[in-house]
Amino acid sequence: MPFDPVGPIRDGPDRFRLVVWAPRAESVALVVTPGSEEIRLDRRAHGYFEGELSGVTPATRYGFRLDGGPVRADPASRSQPEGVHGLSAFDFGEPLDDRDRAGARSLAHYVYYELHVGTWTPEGTLGAAARRLPELADLGVTAVELMPVGQFPGRRNWGYDGVFPWAVQNTYGGPDGLRSFVASAHALDLSVVLDVVLNHLGPEGNVLPEFGPYFVEANRTPWGPAVNLDGPGSEEGRRYWGGLVFHWIGRFGIDALRLDAVHALVDRSARPFLGEVAQAVAERNRRARRPAWLIAESDLNDARLLKSPASGGFGLMAQWADDFHHALHAALTGERAGYYADFGSLADVAVALGRPFVYDGRYSTYRGRRHGNSPEGLAAWRFVSALQNHDQIGNRLGGERLAALVPYERLKVAVALHLLAPWRPLIFQGEEWASRAPFWYFTDHSEPAVIAGLREGRRREFEAFGWDRPVPDPQDPRYFEASRWDAPGALPPEAAAHRSLVRELLRLRRSTPALDSEGSTTALAWVEDDRLEVVRELPADRWGFVVRLSDRSVAPAARFDRPGWRTVLDTADPRWGGPGRPVGPGEPAADRAIRSPTPPQFLLLHEAG
Repeated sequence: MPFDPVGPIRDGPDRFRLVVWAPRAESVALVVTPGSEEIRLDRRAHGYFEGELSGVTPATRYGFRLDGGPVRADPASRSQPEGVHGLSAFDFGEPLDDRDRAGARSLAHYVYYELHVGTWTPEGTLGAAARRLPELADLGVTAVELMPVGQFPGRRNWGYDGVFPWAVQNTYGGPDGLRSFVASAHALDLSVVLDVVLNHLGPEGNVLPEFGPYFVEANRTPWGPAVNLDGPGSEEGRRYWGGLVFHWIGRFGIDALRLDAVHALVDRSARPFLGEVAQAVAERNRRARRPAWLIAESDLNDARLLKSPASGGFGLMAQWADDFHHALHAALTGERAGYYADFGSLADVAVALGRPFVYDGRYSTYRGRRHGNSPEGLAAWRFVSALQNHDQIGNRLGGERLAALVPYERLKVAVALHLLAPWRPLIFQGEEWASRAPFWYFTDHSEPAVIAGLREGRRREFEAFGWDRPVPDPQDPRYFEASRWDAPGALPPEAAAHRSLVRELLRLRRSTPALDSEGSTTALAWVEDDRLEVVRELPADRWGFVVRLSDRSVAPAARFDRPGWRTVLDTADPRWGGPGRPVGPGEPAADRAIRSPTPPQFLLLHEAG
C-alpha cells in the first residue's frame, strides 16, 4: 500500500496543494486568513478533497469548513501556532538531506537516552535541548529518544494526549525547532528516536471524527476509541497513519520511531497494518542512503513483532522488553503490587539476563493466564531494556525515581547490571546523575469534561496497584515544575561520581565485544545463596559479574575465586562514592571482594587469556 501524504504539500516557493480526507462531508471549503477567503475544494475518489493555494506566507492560517459548518484545523496540520483550538499554519522548512549519513547507525549500537522536551531544560524547548546534546555524546549515549512532540493541548503534557499527530508542539519550537534539533544531534553523530502514537489521539481538540471514520467505537483502548484499521473506511485511515510514519522519517530525518503501545492497534485484517508499514519502511531502506528503524512498545511479550513476514511475523526491527525492569525492580524494592506480583526473586533476574522475556509462555499470576511466547533465535540487540523510563516512574503514585526508593549502594549495583546486560540499554533523563527529582504525570487541559475524566481514570489506575492515597492532580502545575531536571533537590551530593560511573560503564560496554556484541550473545546467570553470578563471553574472552543486593551477603563468589580472574570495576570503590578501597590495575579477583565482600556490590571481572 502506498502511504501518500495528506495535508499541505508544497508545490513552489509560496504555493501549496491541500489534500484532506473527509468522506463524511458533501462539500469542503478551504478557509484562509487573514481575509477569511474561502476556496471550494474539488472532490476526488474515496472521499478525498483537493485544492491549491498560492501567495502563502508564514503568517497564513487556514482551516476547512465541512458542509457549511464551523471551521476546523487540518487533520494533517503541520503546525498549530495557536495550539489545538487554533487554525493550521504552513511549514516552509526543507526536508533534511538524506545524503547526510551522520547519526545513521545500526540499532545494534544504540544506547538510548529518553527525554521529555518540556522538562529536560529550564526553557522546555527543542532549541534548549539541542544545546545540551554534547553532554549526552560525552556520556556515551548514541541515540536520543524524544517523548512525543505531536501537538497537544496547553503547554505541559507527556505528549500522549496529542491531537494533531503530524504537527510539532508549538511551545517546543514547532517543525523548525525539531529539524534544528535533529541536525544538531546528527552533527554530534547522535541518532534521533521519536516516540510516535499511532493507536489513539487525545480528546481535547481532536477534529478527526468530524472528517471521517478515523476511529471505531467498537474497539476501545485505555485512552478512548481505537484507530480504525480493519473496519469500513479503514483503507484511507491506514494511509493516514502510515503516511505519518514516513512524514517523520522523510521531513525530519528521524532515524528510528518508537511506536507506542502497538498492542492497542486492533487489526483483524489478513494484512495487518503494522506489518504493511514495516515492509514499506524496509523497502524504503533498500533505496535510501539513510536507513530508518521501527521499534515497538508492547506488553504482549510477542516475538512475532520482530520475526520476518516469511516466518509469520511483522518484520519490525526492535521492541521494548519490560520483564528485565520488572524483575530487577521487584528484587530491589520488594514491591509486589500490580504486575510486580509476577516477579520478586533473584531467580527472575537471572532469567531476565538470559532471555528478554521472563514470561515466554509461563503462567502469569497477575494476568491469570499464560503470557508471552519464545524469542529464541532473535539477537539480543533487538530488545530495549530500562531500569527507569517515563512509564515506570511517572505512573507511580508518587512519581518516585529508583534513587528515592533504594539506598545508593544498591542503586549503583542495579545501574551497573542494567548497562552491562545483553539488551540495548535505555537511560531516562536524570538517571545518569542519580536524580531524586520525581517525574510526575502532568497535563494542561482546558475542557472541564476532559479534566474530570482524566482524574477519574488516574484514580482507577492506581486502585489496580492497591494504592489508596490521594491521587495527585495532573492539572496542578506544581507537578510539572517539580519534574524539571533542575528542580530543587534533583541532584544528590554523589551526582558527579554517579555520572562518572555511568560514563565508565558505557565506555566498557562500547569497547568490549563480549559486552556489546552485534550477535546473539546473552548471559549465563546463576543464583548462589543471596547473590547473582553472571558470565558473558565470546571465544577466548570471558567476563563475569558478581551481584550482591543484600546487606547481609558475605558468602564468597566461588565461581570466580581462582587464578586468572581480575577485578576491573567495583561499585564499592571510593571513586564511585563507595565505602570500599580503590581497585588496583589488574588486581586478582580473589584478593578483592570475592572473599571479603562489601555489600551491596557489583563486581566486573575479566579472565586473563
